[in-house]
Amino acid sequence: MFDALYIAATGMQAQQLGIDTIANNLANVNTAGFKKTRVNFTDLMNAGPAALPFPGISPITGASMADPIAATQQIGIGVAVASMPTMFDQGTLNTTGSVWDVAIQGDGFFAVTMPDGSTEYTRGGTLQVNGDGLLATQTGLPLKPNIQVPANAAQLAVGADGTVTALLPNQSKPAMLGQLQMARFSNASGLSAQNGNLFRSNDASGEPIAGTGGQDGIGTVQQGALEGSNVTMVDEMVNLMVAQRGYEASVKVVQAADEMLGMVNNLRK
Repeated sequence: MFDALYIAATGMQAQQLGIDTIANNLANVNTAGFKKTRVNFTDLMNAGPAALPFPGISPITGASMADPIAATQQIGIGVAVASMPTMFDQGTLNTTGSVWDVAIQGDGFFAVTMPDGSTEYTRGGTLQVNGDGLLATQTGLPLKPNIQVPANAAQLAVGADGTVTALLPNQSKPAMLGQLQMARFSNASGLSAQNGNLFRSNDASGEPIAGTGGQDGIGTVQQGALEGSNVTMVDEMVNLMVAQRGYEASVKVVQAADEMLGMVNNLRK
């Protein structure tokens, strides 16, 4: 009977995590470039067979018993979280008309240099020129490679392949300032999500595969647009109701097990 309590508790914990994940997805429904997270569950099984009180021996006569069903039967002991992948479905590209807004149509990421020198990755967003004069994210992190943007530059343009150009004084044609470093991953869902719509590579995602926009399986860069969140309100609300019902069912199991234990305790009165 105590197993029912523990099993139901794992169900409540799992559904609570599912609800927390859905809440985070819904909270970021209007966050540019946000990628939703999904929780995958797996069942838990005990290590040994479900046996009689004394395996192979009758609890009444003490004689040996042969029960091939009991000898091979296993009892589940609840549910656990198998994985929490980030879903990189393409979000809607919303045209803004701003030269500082960039998005990626298709697979791929821009490389970003972190303060500690490491590299993280982003799907784009609103860019700026940071205090060092480098093309950077909206939080001031420079994009790789370092692209210096002169203070007197005008008509900044980002090509479909990530080439950055600008019109400099006393020049009739735009000058090339650099080309944004782009990459893709064999398993992007395995990337570790960080603050600010950044992602870090790990063993699950594999090493970054460098390339050029529009080539080698990497999408193209679209200037003057922002990629919206890939959260679908209807899907998340349905998932929320399912998770809530699952949580309520586990609570009912706890209540039923508690009542049955109360009955057992009352037998000696």
